[in-house]
Amino acid sequence: MLAKYDVSGPRYTSYPTALEFNENFCDSELVDAIQTSDSQELSIYIHIPFCHSLCYYCGCNKIVTRHQDKADQYIDYLCREIDTRAKLVKGKQVKQMHWGGGTPTFLNKAQISRLVDKLKASFSFSEQIEMGIEVDPREISLDLIDHLFEVGFNRLSIGVQDVDVKVQAAINRLQSTDFIVELARRAKRIGFASVNIDLIYGLPHQTPQSFADTIAAVKRIDPDRISLFSYAHLPSRFAAQRKIKDQWLPNSTEKLALMQYAIESLVAIGYEFIGMDHFAKPEDDLAIAQRNGSLHRNFQGYTTLGDCDLLAFGVSAISAMGNSFSQNVKTLQAYYQAIEQCGHALEKGITTTADDAIRSFVIKQLMCNFSVDKQVVADRFGITFDSYFADELDSLQVFVNDGLVTVNEHSIQVAPKARLLIRNVCMSFDAYLKTKLHQQRFSKVI
Repeated sequence: MLAKYDVSGPRYTSYPTALEFNENFCDSELVDAIQTSDSQELSIYIHIPFCHSLCYYCGCNKIVTRHQDKADQYIDYLCREIDTRAKLVKGKQVKQMHWGGGTPTFLNKAQISRLVDKLKASFSFSEQIEMGIEVDPREISLDLIDHLFEVGFNRLSIGVQDVDVKVQAAINRLQSTDFIVELARRAKRIGFASVNIDLIYGLPHQTPQSFADTIAAVKRIDPDRISLFSYAHLPSRFAAQRKIKDQWLPNSTEKLALMQYAIESLVAIGYEFIGMDHFAKPEDDLAIAQRNGSLHRNFQGYTTLGDCDLLAFGVSAISAMGNSFSQNVKTLQAYYQAIEQCGHALEKGITTTADDAIRSFVIKQLMCNFSVDKQVVADRFGITFDSYFADELDSLQVFVNDGLVTVNEHSIQVAPKARLLIRNVCMSFDAYLKTKLHQQRFSKVI
């Protein structure tokens, strides 16, 4: 059955997805979306594109360099972009900030302090703000964690991926598990509220037997949250992936076994399975949010803050402000040129329609809660659910026939065994996929 449904599809970190963004969207539309937004709360994302070395599996927007001064220049331009945008969101309070990349800890202490100081001077930060940052454990010293905490970061995300040396060598990411353990312990000791790790299944040379060592390492690291991602092998799109030979990769059956082993093992050591690819300790905010139905999803994955507008800065960064999505240019030179000319680097986006809003709400309910209350949707948007989604309900019948989804007068319920296929279920409500022109550009579901 999994083979039947293992097609390409979106991860639905937004609806409409980024493939629907268009270059006709202009800055004035973003300004209008900000001014008409109902939200007074803000989430900030900062994209730091630099990495010290190239991980062959990576599909992120990154620039590999050893020249630290490049980060100084980049921060100069980030500050100019911040100046342009900050005046548009006066009165909004920043509840969350996340630095991703690339490798945000490519920045040294002085550069980190400079950027944090600029952000704090430009925006109104909540006293209870969540400040998270992604960390590459290969290129930092332990005392950098202390510095991050001193400037306000309270959530840490460590890239682990896999601890097996043969796997690490194949993806060009050799790192010390003992150091990662000490890194996580130090973060908790000095006061970080949460430590997250990233794991990937489907990497070259991985087997359930080798992945057992990674699960054992998870117990030692003792993270609060875990992100478990499927490796998407797309060498035609990402040149570095051509260094990974096809014969090194697990086949579809072996990859499924890896996923099953990982999920069962993480649940067995006490983590709750959140959404389709996250795990959290039962007392973690994510686990609590899933239990009470308030889990949310955005470009950073699952989150507890559902009502925040998202304002993003840097190369390729995606914002979600009011009834709009927008994305910056994707190359460094184009980013610098755009900031010089316009003060911002917006390249494309979309103003969402009433239909987009309805479908986005339904898809988020499915992605986060694995159920939809038809009356809640009807009351929120003034529609008759079964009439509005008549075609979509027909398309769900294949899942119903396979025992994966239950549809009745009041709700749509996704069976626990079908949560791995939640992207497939959501695709039934995606109006843009009806042409099926884009599906080959997404990663496989499994």
